Amino acid sequence: MIRLDMSEYMEKHTVSKFFGSPPGYIGYEDGGQLTEAVRRRPHTVILLDEIEKAHRDVLNVMLQVLDDGILTDNKGQKVDFKNTIIIMTSNIGSDLITKGRLSSSKQVNVEVAEELKRNFRPEFLNRIDEVIIFRNLRNSLMKEIVEIMLKQVFERLEAKNIKVKVTEKFKEKLVEEGFSTSYGARPLKRAISRHFEDKLAERILNGTVNEGDTVTMDVDWNGNVIVKFVYT
Repeated sequence: MIRLDMSEYMEKHTVSKFFGSPPGYIGYEDGGQLTEAVRRRPHTVILLDEIEKAHRDVLNVMLQVLDDGILTDNKGQKVDFKNTIIIMTSNIGSDLITKGRLSSSKQVNVEVAEELKRNFRPEFLNRIDEVIIFRNLRNSLMKEIVEIMLKQVFERLEAKNIKVKVTEKFKEKLVEEGFSTSYGARPLKRAISRHFEDKLAERILNGTVNEGDTVTMDVDWNGNVIVKFVYT
């Protein structure tokens, strides 16, 4: 996947960074960050994160990509986008959802569509095949996200031959501290880092936990995270 943070393309001059500098300018030989990436990987998914932050000129050039699937870069070479899938994320209308100001899904769709019209030109919106609106994460889904994120940490530790088990209490603590109606699962990453990775890293560094060990992450009666050894 090719991921580009569109907050890096807010100024007019960043168009050349995106698609390539004109001949005679610095960076001409390097090509554009998008065009060069697609040239190297023509069959890929492109993620344009926070598209609303991109400069108007960037969006104007994207019209050609979304319409024809072909873009001529700064070197006069055609870059084929026909085998790519372009996904754009945006926070436009998110405040309407997070603050609970809209009562029904239909109303959410209508209001968000109006917000999009106020921020993007019609010709840009008309080239988008589908708009998917994500609702707030429910607390009940957070445990599943915890499982996925913990699995990633487990895999990194297994590479060091350290096995970790976690109790239900520990998972519940992560959900409790990591869930936010406004920010979704973003605080969860910080909670895992603070209560799991940092605590375990400290013990690995001081020699308490070593290669071949198995430990359990748990929570005591006072709500404090504890690391227990599992002896086999």
